[in-house]
Amino acid sequence: MVKANYIDDFHKWQDEFKYFLPIRVRFSETDMFGHLNNTVPFVYFEEARTEYLKSIGFMDEWVKPESKTFPVVADLQCDFLQQIFFGENLKIYVKAATVGNSSVDLHYMGKKEDGSVGFVGRGTLVQISKEAGKGVPWTEEMRNLLVQHIDVKI
Repeated sequence: MVKANYIDDFHKWQDEFKYFLPIRVRFSETDMFGHLNNTVPFVYFEEARTEYLKSIGFMDEWVKPESKTFPVVADLQCDFLQQIFFGENLKIYVKAATVGNSSVDLHYMGKKEDGSVGFVGRGTLVQISKEAGKGVPWTEEMRNLLVQHIDVKI
């Protein structure tokens, strides 16, 4: 079904998602044919990622002026599976797939109202030092929040 190299078993992968953000495709997000513009899923990924990270308490810490760390997206990709049109309601799912020392590989899925998947994606998020600009290891508490129900890579 899906030929994304980061998905081994699509049905198992899909079933592991718990967090999603509802999105309605706006007119301004489409091209002249009414299709979702190819850049828009990245905006959806950002919004879902931010809300997911808020839900586990990370964003509150990172946005504090006294915080010594913040997140940086190191890479991001999207694989399109079918057309999406203006006015469609989507659920943008996000999950932590693997956790490194200071990074996490996040996976995304854009699902339509009929349950079919319109696009999938993945990207690496790195927690870095504001001062040094280098990766900062996750705290034990952060790691525990990220690794729930996933395999850990260190």
